[in-house]
Amino acid sequence: MAKSFTEIEKNNIRKRLISECEIHWSKYGYKKTNIDELCSKSGIAKGSFYTFFDSKEKLFFEVLNEIQNKLISSVDEILSNMPQKEGFAKALKMLYRLYDKNPFLYSPNNADYISLLNKMPKEMLSQLEYNNVQSFYNLIERYNLKLKIEKEKAFGVCNALLSSLLIKEDIGYNYIEVFDFMVDNLIEHILE
Repeated sequence: MAKSFTEIEKNNIRKRLISECEIHWSKYGYKKTNIDELCSKSGIAKGSFYTFFDSKEKLFFEVLNEIQNKLISSVDEILSNMPQKEGFAKALKMLYRLYDKNPFLYSPNNADYISLLNKMPKEMLSQLEYNNVQSFYNLIERYNLKLKIEKEKAFGVCNALLSSLLIKEDIGYNYIEVFDFMVDNLIEHILE
């Protein structure tokens, strides 16, 4: 019989499972992130896992949501402390470096990442994509950033820049410097 938890215990355990999953995912990948190990690290029996998440994929979905929220908070902090163009450029550079250090977040060519995407329900993937796009639009609006191009195109340009990480080995020069150069030069065409 599964142990019953107070609401405070449930909240704390849920947070620990999400935190442990992020740590294990970054070290071992999706397939090798083991529910038994996460439960052990979180102080619960494996049978109790399903009190908190319907599936391993639901846990990974929550981890991605948490990461997305942290990224938005970081961008938010930068934009609240810097002028528009400079803050926007700094935020993009911060995201690029963060993704570079955490390839498990964006590696669509990796078999392990593809496995997660294939097992994750389509509605979860759609929700993550929607949240990503919507958070970009919300930041543009919140900081009254004056775009020179339509917001969809601005999002696409930023996405393309960040996606250059997928070919960083093929760039033929210091890919961080190349990214920074592209951002510094494109920012004038994106923002007033």
